[in-house]
Amino acid sequence: MPKTEFSYYKVPMVDTIAEMIDYAAANASGRPAYKFKKNGEVQTYTFGQFIDRFTSLGAYLVSKGFTDCHYACVGKNSFNWITAYFTGLRSSGVFVPVDKELPEEDLIHILNDCEAQVLFCDKKYEPIIENNIDSLKGIKIYISLDREEDEGRYISLETAVKEGSFLDKSAYLDQKTDNLAMKMLVYTSGTTGMSKGVMLSEHNLIACTCNGLRVTKFYDVGLSVLPYNHTYENVADLLISFHYHSCLCINDSLKAILNNMKLYQPEYICIVPAIAEIFYSRVMRELEKTGMTKKFNALVATCNGMRKAGVDKRRKMFENILDKFGGNLKKVICGGAPVRAEVAQFFENIGIDFINGYGITECSPLICVNNDEFNDYHTAGYKLPCIEWRIDKPNSEGIGEICVKGDIVMMGYYHNQEQTDEVLKDGWFYTGDYGLINEDNRLIICGRKKNIIVLNNGKNIYPEEIEGYIQGIDYVQEVIVSGTVDEKGNETTLQAEVYLNEKKTGAEVLRKIREVCRNLPIYKQISDVKIRDEEFEKTSTNKIKRKQTQPDSPKVKEKPKKEKKEKVKEDKPKEKKAKEDKRKEKKVKEDKSKEKKAKENGDE
Repeated sequence: MPKTEFSYYKVPMVDTIAEMIDYAAANASGRPAYKFKKNGEVQTYTFGQFIDRFTSLGAYLVSKGFTDCHYACVGKNSFNWITAYFTGLRSSGVFVPVDKELPEEDLIHILNDCEAQVLFCDKKYEPIIENNIDSLKGIKIYISLDREEDEGRYISLETAVKEGSFLDKSAYLDQKTDNLAMKMLVYTSGTTGMSKGVMLSEHNLIACTCNGLRVTKFYDVGLSVLPYNHTYENVADLLISFHYHSCLCINDSLKAILNNMKLYQPEYICIVPAIAEIFYSRVMRELEKTGMTKKFNALVATCNGMRKAGVDKRRKMFENILDKFGGNLKKVICGGAPVRAEVAQFFENIGIDFINGYGITECSPLICVNNDEFNDYHTAGYKLPCIEWRIDKPNSEGIGEICVKGDIVMMGYYHNQEQTDEVLKDGWFYTGDYGLINEDNRLIICGRKKNIIVLNNGKNIYPEEIEGYIQGIDYVQEVIVSGTVDEKGNETTLQAEVYLNEKKTGAEVLRKIREVCRNLPIYKQISDVKIRDEEFEKTSTNKIKRKQTQPDSPKVKEKPKKEKKEKVKEDKPKEKKAKEDKRKEKKVKEDKSKEKKAKENGDE
């Protein structure tokens, strides 16, 4: 396949957050910037109103003596969270987004480790703060994101904004920073270990924002759904949407996401595969329930035939399905984990561009994304124009560790030079992800380095590949593939640990897995199945915390085979009895047939 040549989109290039904000003030002041629900009513803020709001908050903080400091923020997605975010980014300090799902001990640890002086938080965290107030000696001011009035030590953000609106804002706006110095400190979600503080500079954030827009197009209206503490959302959606001057509508609940899509009618949405799976499954279940699956498949075939002839009628033919997503959805941007081809193909079939990308917090986070005109969702797309990349120590298939160098690569890990030195070498960041760069210069992700299963026969297994096949089974809601460990500690075969959305026996699941994986090599076949009673533990972006299921985990090591064999074998006595009953039934029929023939022949 020849290398594809395409032109980058033209983007206003800026060097600082202040320049990006000034550009919006000059060119989009009257345009809607955010929409959200408050007391059941949709509120709208223009770019001009929003800029005035967060600069008022900044003026208030400066008047209280807070300038070059660390601003931590923990709370649900909200307009006030975004207000705090831009206040921190525009200051001479450092913004620290904190995962709202953290247990109390981890939350307090991060608030101390990040050396925050200002804390923005929802009132639900106030009891935790009060329980630990003596250990939070660094925090000097507490600003409540969702209180209308001050209470005790907690100052309402609304109060702060109102007071700041009467102050001279020049002291806040005159703050200067080195754009190569730390601007945001992000603690990783920790799917494979303890969280680390990733130091990102203003240059990192701006490079990702501007160059992300050069590769893939945004639209005028988006729906914001992912947790704001993650860089995928706070950079690749919040900052990029701001610089594009989109109106970003704030989703208030994952349960209400489809209703909010109908309400706000977005043209684009940034999601993870878990949400794409939900969209896909709901539509396909409804089609099956109404007996429309065959008609849907026939329409897909018809549309594909017409597209080959240069006629695209998908959005007209599938208007009823598009209405479920608000009617205007043109693009789904997906990242954070591998996505099943079947799911991506569904969106393409109905006329929605499904743009797959890849990133990691340490790279601000976007590394590559597919181009709209040359989209291949089987890949993670083309690299941003501001970076270099390479595959370290590729094997015979070209697969090795993905390494990145350039403007988006982090400064290092906060207070952790040893781990910084492990991943940053000669300017190259070693991502810990394995993949290959194909002949079209697009990245194909194979899996995490830490997840690779090395069988005792020397074969390397990327579990994510096999999991993709298994997730195609209707009743499999979640799955983790890992190696089974023998008495000598060797990984010899593979097991699938599954959480199901309907009751099945281990034997039934194993048969189905072998059916969907039949085209995989023998060493990638699943030998054992373990059925879980509850869902896997997950991060706030709905990614399974794999550490608990790896072969070196005590949970798995206890009975790696006995547990699974019990699960799979539990149905074998029933199978044996069923076979015996069938054999007896057949014999009875044969005896009756012989008896009948004997009577007919007068042999009795």
